[in-house]
Amino acid sequence: MAAPVVGITDCVSVMIAGANEPAPHLVANLVHPRSGPQTAPVIPTGQAYDAPDAALINATAAHVLDYDDVGIDGHPSVVLGPAILAEGWAVDCSGDDAIRAYLAGYETWAQITALEPGMLHNRGFHPTAVWGGVAVAAASAALHHLSVEQTRNALAIAASLAAGLVANFGTMTKSLHAGRTAQSGILAARLAAQGFTASADALKHPAGFLAAHSPTGQFKLGVESGLGARWRMRDYGLNVKRYPICYATHRLIDAMLALVEKHNLDMSHIREIHVGAGRTQLHMLRNHAPQTGLEAKFSMEFAMASAVVARTVGLAQLSDEFVRRNDMQSLMTKATCRPIHYGIPGVPPKPGAPMHADLLEVVLTDGTVLEHPPVQYAKGSWQHPLDRADLKAKFHDCVQPILGETTQALFDRLMSLPGLPSLRALKLDQLMPYTSKSS
Repeated sequence: MAAPVVGITDCVSVMIAGANEPAPHLVANLVHPRSGPQTAPVIPTGQAYDAPDAALINATAAHVLDYDDVGIDGHPSVVLGPAILAEGWAVDCSGDDAIRAYLAGYETWAQITALEPGMLHNRGFHPTAVWGGVAVAAASAALHHLSVEQTRNALAIAASLAAGLVANFGTMTKSLHAGRTAQSGILAARLAAQGFTASADALKHPAGFLAAHSPTGQFKLGVESGLGARWRMRDYGLNVKRYPICYATHRLIDAMLALVEKHNLDMSHIREIHVGAGRTQLHMLRNHAPQTGLEAKFSMEFAMASAVVARTVGLAQLSDEFVRRNDMQSLMTKATCRPIHYGIPGVPPKPGAPMHADLLEVVLTDGTVLEHPPVQYAKGSWQHPLDRADLKAKFHDCVQPILGETTQALFDRLMSLPGLPSLRALKLDQLMPYTSKSS
């Protein structure tokens, strides 16, 4: 399966699953439905908005559950997918055009990360909201067939709109990062198409984009890009999430679930849980005693406890009620995390490589120590991918409660994106409406 098709299909599934959450509804309250040729549908209601506003709402919905895919050093599909579906709908592009735009955005993002040896998270920036804005601008420029000069301006405009803080992980604002990034990239391309100007060297200037955001101050401008010749997607790909929680927990969830199944564990058997993970990953997992579902998405302690108590980490476990259960709160106190190094200390691995050697040790009440070998690649990763049946199962789990019997038809249309004469053939404006959970 082609990665852009998988990314867009998976993104639509989590977008629909997240559409009834408060965050996208609160965002939608601030923009207004429109009519006319430059509009696109909000999914799954089909209500038309200006395409940048549709991308804002759809990307917020797609990221609010933190169930969207991971790639490079962030979440490519959650900004590229909604932007391409919205702007591609407005300009009536083909499925192949959408795939080319996705590749343009992905490869631009991958090129930027190749210039920076450090990890943006360590500076306090969310890569999806920083690198992602320039990537969306590149994708939108491709959809509009902008000239070289116009594309350069679009990237430079988007560079000035980039922002997003790791400190807001575990709140509604993290999903807003995705929404604003998708919206900003479209706006940048539209402005450039009209002749709006920006500095040609905005990305590489000493007071420019890379210098401002670089965690190391050692970005490498001399690196040969190879854009259009070397396809980094083949190396880095996309990692589809099996759990609606920060991807830094996924290998350890796989390991804990394996121990629970092998030894038939429950919380009464467990005295302590010891986790070793990378410093950057633990930096993101800031919530050690979460009280809400949003907070729990960035808690290793929650991930380990849910794997034992519920024997899964799914959408049903990301409710405030489940997080606050006495058994969950009690077991979370038994989990401790320590940072470990992977490879050369201080030098992060290349995108697509395992981020660190996760370690898991469970101490039982009788003193027995259970260990699981490090899981190098989580199920769903580029190196250990989901097959079509697994992808469809996740899609149905996310979408069927909302779309019912039309779910399969939508999945088939999305997976048939290559060769589709028009994005409008996806019928995203004809899906079953949902009702709001918030006012």
